[in-house]
Amino acid sequence: MAEDLKIIDNANKQEQYKSLIPQIEALIYNETDLVANLANISAALKEQFKWFWVGFYLVKGNELVLGPFQGPVACTRIAKGRGVCGSAWQQQQTLVVPDVEAFPGHIACSSLSRSEIVVPLLNDGQVVGVLDVDSAELAEFDDTDAKYLEQITRLIEF
Repeated sequence: MAEDLKIIDNANKQEQYKSLIPQIEALIYNETDLVANLANISAALKEQFKWFWVGFYLVKGNELVLGPFQGPVACTRIAKGRGVCGSAWQQQQTLVVPDVEAFPGHIACSSLSRSEIVVPLLNDGQVVGVLDVDSAELAEFDDTDAKYLEQITRLIEF
C-alpha cells in the first residue's frame, strides 16, 4: 500500500475508526518488523485523531520501555503498576482515564496531557506491551475508543 492515509475529519469517532482500521491493516500487511508496524500504527492514529501523544511501551524485564511513538518526548521506563501504563499492564485491561490528575500515581510525562487511554498488547495471554494515547482535552476517550483501539492492537503480531 502507498504510505498515504485517507483522513476523515467530518465523521463521528466510530466512522473514523471504521475508515482507519482497514488502512492500518494494509499498512502492516506482510510486514514482519514489529517496530515498523508500531511506528506506522502510531502515525496513523495521530494523523487521524490529532491526539497529543500516541505510542507504545514494550515489556522488557520488569519495566515498560518506550517504543515507537508520535508526539513530544516521553518517559522512557515505567515500572509495573506505576501510572496508567503500568497499571494497565498489571491489571491486564484497558484503562480509560478522563482526568489524569485524578488518577492515583499518574506519571506526568507532560503537563499538557489531560486524559489518557492505555490498551495492553497481548501475546498468548501475556501482556507484552501497551498502546498509550494521551489527549490535551479532558474526557477525550470512551468505550468507543477502547473497543476500536483493542481491535487495532489485535492486528499486531509478535
